[in-house]
Amino acid sequence: MAGLITTTIFIPLLGAIAVSIWPRGNFRGVALIFTVISAACALGLWRDFNTALAGLQLVERCPWIPAVGAEYLVGVDGLSLLLVLLTSLIIPFAFLAQPPPRGGRAFYATMLVMQSALYGTFTAQNFVLWFLFYEMSLIPAFLLIKIWGGENRDYAATKFFLYTFLGSVAMLLSFLGIYFAKQTFDFAVLASMAKNGLVPGNVVWLAFAGIFLGLAVKVPLFPFHTWLPDAYQTAPTGVSMVLTGVLSKMGVYGFVRLLLPLFPNEIKIIGPWLLALAVCSIVFAPLAAWAQKDLKRMIAYLSVNHLGYCMLSLFAVAASPVVAARIDTDAALSGVFMQIFSHGITAATLFYFAGLLEQRRGQRGIDDFGGLMQRTPLLCGWMSVAIFSSLGLPGLNGFIGEFLIFKGSFAIAPGFAAIAVIGLFVTAIVFVRAMQSLFSGPLAESCSAFPDLLPVEKLVVVPITLLMFAVGIAPQFIFNIFNTTVVQMARLFA
Repeated sequence: MAGLITTTIFIPLLGAIAVSIWPRGNFRGVALIFTVISAACALGLWRDFNTALAGLQLVERCPWIPAVGAEYLVGVDGLSLLLVLLTSLIIPFAFLAQPPPRGGRAFYATMLVMQSALYGTFTAQNFVLWFLFYEMSLIPAFLLIKIWGGENRDYAATKFFLYTFLGSVAMLLSFLGIYFAKQTFDFAVLASMAKNGLVPGNVVWLAFAGIFLGLAVKVPLFPFHTWLPDAYQTAPTGVSMVLTGVLSKMGVYGFVRLLLPLFPNEIKIIGPWLLALAVCSIVFAPLAAWAQKDLKRMIAYLSVNHLGYCMLSLFAVAASPVVAARIDTDAALSGVFMQIFSHGITAATLFYFAGLLEQRRGQRGIDDFGGLMQRTPLLCGWMSVAIFSSLGLPGLNGFIGEFLIFKGSFAIAPGFAAIAVIGLFVTAIVFVRAMQSLFSGPLAESCSAFPDLLPVEKLVVVPITLLMFAVGIAPQFIFNIFNTTVVQMARLFA
């Protein structure tokens, strides 16, 4: 009998089949039913997960391809569960936010396949299985951009495919080299061997470079980020929400699950260079956002900036030449996990509001609007909450992760953290400028007939915004999910 994790993974696939054979009708409704069922299974995982225990829980294991060391091995720790819950939150949010597109049957089936792949990526504990789910998530993303994207969708989809495909090939070759040396694909077993080196001699640097490239493209980390603005700008609203809310977290998850445990010695050697790349992501991305006229493209660059905070904290902890104080390590890692969750819901919400403005105006240039506060005060008010959350305003979810990241990073790598603060200031300037252009000044003639938030839009906006306040005011229910995982991870760097 399938366990709860397997059920969670495969219910969206069943939903994709159901949508594909469903007679003419409400395809979105059918897709929502299956994604809600899978979300209920994810909540069941949360219920059964023992937050007092470290390590993998609810493990399901069976032979698959013994000849190549592949087995069906899934399980969850605090980080995996957090990302499963985030996926369960963002996908229904995206379904409700996305107006039914042309070819709705294929669109919703493809989205459900991607949801299944995301669940698998965050729970698989054997590289072959993990890589299968990892690639399985990229193909639907490519199709969603290519088929249902806007202007320049062919260019954006091709660029997305080339970057991710080349990164995936490099990562696959690296893991094949590790397998030939160690005869296992099991993440936990490989991590236990890592202190003594996974492959002999300088070949380890080739293995490190391949895995690093594959994950850096997915985060994306500067300078591997150039595919992201085009993909996010072109993708439909619901797809942009999933790309930024969940898919980008696969890269950060891969760094935590693969690169840091498997290459601790190499990361310490090139630590300053890795920290420099993280700082570049934090500082250069908002500067690029400042120059954008397209609202979605601006939010896309700021997404690079916020994920750069995660990489700054991870590299600071892993690359520190001396053992950091336990409290600083715990703060830095907790900040990464909280930032992953908070950025997921905040960035997805910002893309939703950008989609609402585009639906009303037919365009999404920042200068295409003006004086919206006079016409749509509710839309402006709720959108402002999401913006302030992204800025890290105390009382909202964005503050918790950023505060802990900088608290830990300043103690471990103060020079790099000090430079990264510039990114905070530039991000604030970019958002304030956007709010002034969109909300203030005289009402633009083209916006004079705009409706305020509709009842169905309120049903989407209000719950997700209330969650931002809940996490910002009482975040302990999120911390409880991953506290023991943070403690376990901190021992790797002791």
